[in-house]
Amino acid sequence: MRFQATVMKLHNFNSGPSILPQPVLDQASIAIHDFNNTGLSILEIGHRTSHFQEVLNNAIASVKRLMQLDDQYEVLFLHGGATTQFMQVPMNLLDEDKTAAYCDNGIWGNKAIKEASLFGNVVVAGSSADKNHTYIPKDLQYPDSASYLHITTNNTVEGTQWHQYPITNIPLVADMSSDIFSRPVDFKKFSLIYAGAQKNMGSAGVNMLVIKKDILGNLQRRIPTIMNYQKHIEAGSLMNTPPVFAVYVSMLTLKWIEEEGGLVEMGQRSSERASLLYNTLDSLPLFKTYVAKEDRSEMNAVFFIEDENLQNQFLDECKQAGFIGVKGYRTVGGIRVSMYNALPMSSVLAMTDLLKSFAAKHG
Repeated sequence: MRFQATVMKLHNFNSGPSILPQPVLDQASIAIHDFNNTGLSILEIGHRTSHFQEVLNNAIASVKRLMQLDDQYEVLFLHGGATTQFMQVPMNLLDEDKTAAYCDNGIWGNKAIKEASLFGNVVVAGSSADKNHTYIPKDLQYPDSASYLHITTNNTVEGTQWHQYPITNIPLVADMSSDIFSRPVDFKKFSLIYAGAQKNMGSAGVNMLVIKKDILGNLQRRIPTIMNYQKHIEAGSLMNTPPVFAVYVSMLTLKWIEEEGGLVEMGQRSSERASLLYNTLDSLPLFKTYVAKEDRSEMNAVFFIEDENLQNQFLDECKQAGFIGVKGYRTVGGIRVSMYNALPMSSVLAMTDLLKSFAAKHG
C-alpha cells in the first residue's frame, strides 16, 4: 500500500529570493518542459531566436506600461544583482574628479557608498547611523554640482522605506530592489533605477535597469564594454547570453501584476498587509518595533522580543507553524516578516494569530 505524504502549508516570508505568484510558478513549470508548444524547454531556447526576443520585448513593454515611461527611458535586463550595480552605476556616471551624493540608510546604501568611492568622490547626503538606521533622514545636504544623488528606496535589513522621495535638481538614482512595483510611483523623478528581480518581479538571476538616456555619455572614463550601459542599450540586453529563464519568470510576474490590477492594486494590498501586521504588533507590548512609524517599511517589518530566549522560542514556534524566513538579518537579529506582492493576506493573518497567541502566553 502506498501512502501520500501530507504537505504542510508553508507561509513564505523570505526576504529574497521570495514568494512568487502561483500562476507564475505553474506557467514556468510548464515552460521548463515545453515552451509555447515549441517542443523545447525555456532552458533550451536560443537567446537570439524570435522565441526569446518576444519574451524580452514583452517584459520591457510591461515595465514601461507599469512605470508609465516614454521613449526617453531604456529598459535593460542584465546579469548580476543589485550588488553589481553598486559598482556599475558610478563606473558609468561618476568621473574621478567629480562628486556623487549618497544616502546612508542601512547596509545596502553603505555598501553602495564604498563601491562608488572607488570611482570618484562621495559625500554622504544623509545618514541614519546615529540611531541604528531606524529612520529615514529627510534633511539631505549635498553640493549642487554632484553628478547624482543615490538612495535605497527600501531597506530590507533594517525595515525602513522612503515614502516621499527627495526633491532634487540633480539626477536621482535609486536601488529599488525590494519595493519595485509594489505601489504607484512617479518613476519619471528618477534618472536611473535598478532592481534585483528576486523580491517583487521574478526569480533570482537577473537585474532590471531603467535608464533615462540623457544621463549617459558624459564621462571621460573608458568603460569596459560589458559594464557599459550604452553598449547594453545598443545591444538590446543581448550583448552576451542573458539569464533566459530568469527573464522569462520576470516577464510572467510583470504580466501577473498587470492582470491583477497594476500598481494601484499592488499598493492597496501592500498597505493592507502592512497595516494588519503593524497594528497587531503595536497592540502587543511583548514585541518591540524601533523603526520610526512614518518610515516603516511595507515590505519588511523588523521587530524584536527583548528576552533573547523567548525570542528564540518564538522563532521555533514559527518554524513549527510553517513560517519560513522570519529570522532577522544576521547583523541586526530579531524577527523579520517580508510582505512582497505575491504574499497572500492569509499568511499575514496566520502570523498575527501566532503573535497574539504567543503574547497571551508570555506577555
